[in-house]
Amino acid sequence: MKQLACIFSFLFLVFKANSQFTVTGVVMDSSTREPLPAASVFCQNTTSGTVTNKQGEFSLQLKSGGYDLVISYTGYQTQQIRISGSENNKLEILLIKEDKSLSEVIIKSSNEVADGWEKYGDFFIKNFIGSTPNAAKCVLLNHEALKFYYYKRSNKLKVLTTEPIQISNLALGYDLRYQLDSFVYYYNTDINSYRGYCLYAEKDGSDSLKKIWATNRNKAYYGSKLQFMRSYYDSTLSEDGWTIDMLDENNNSKFNKVSDPYDTTYYGALDSTMQVEIWFPRKISITYTKKKPEPEYLKKFGMPKNVSTQISYIDMKDGIAIKENGYYYDQKDWVNQGYWSWKNLADQLPYDYNP
Repeated sequence: MKQLACIFSFLFLVFKANSQFTVTGVVMDSSTREPLPAASVFCQNTTSGTVTNKQGEFSLQLKSGGYDLVISYTGYQTQQIRISGSENNKLEILLIKEDKSLSEVIIKSSNEVADGWEKYGDFFIKNFIGSTPNAAKCVLLNHEALKFYYYKRSNKLKVLTTEPIQISNLALGYDLRYQLDSFVYYYNTDINSYRGYCLYAEKDGSDSLKKIWATNRNKAYYGSKLQFMRSYYDSTLSEDGWTIDMLDENNNSKFNKVSDPYDTTYYGALDSTMQVEIWFPRKISITYTKKKPEPEYLKKFGMPKNVSTQISYIDMKDGIAIKENGYYYDQKDWVNQGYWSWKNLADQLPYDYNP
């Protein structure tokens, strides 16, 4: 009987790992309803992307979970649609033409820094790609696409682009195509934020190099926000090494352990929408107990060398919903501080990655 149970468990895991769904659709001009051939269609933060055919049609096969589908075409406004396997995914997408005069005003803004790359390039890379060991092995291939704007009155730096950023991640073995909406750094608070859409592509390499990339990806995954979201979805937080503490209601310097993170006060269980929901009314700390933070992190933030766990601090502006693949929304409602804030683009993995 025990052997039979093990077989069923194995079959369930195989089914879960291979569960997929298909999204299809047509991309057209919103005014003329003419099809738009060769429009870019991809799932944000994945390796899944395609272009439309002559009839403006596309089809993508995706692993089960949630995604932001991004549709773009030169001269048109980029559109983003949230999709999942639990919905009807036959889409009709109408793209709206861009207002060229508005984009020209932005590019010609008097706030643009003429020697922006020389002055802010390294600063941008450290705050966007990162300053971790993996970031040191990333190469920005088209820095000429970056436009830097400094606003003296609000003391902030803003970065826009004239085309998607191309990044070669030689640590994890990915080529990244990042459509950056904007990057903003606020000097008064030492906080930055950026928005955009990233498509990953597997790099080609020798078998030995692929093994190195597989090892590095595995290392990047454990302790990541992606793993945390999946652990919460699978109800395996404790087994996977996660603990959650919440700021005391009456003491802003004290965190109390959340003994049951699945308590309905904070957690909405899996239902027909195939998602779980979480909400914490005050700042939380998330600790990963199975790995020590890197020496580079401890040095950067002046922490003792004997720190044994990775701790991140989270402010939640509203509740979030988590899908099976670790995708969550709305992502703007989740603000990282601490360890995860140190992990930028160079250490992130696509939603279709599995260790």
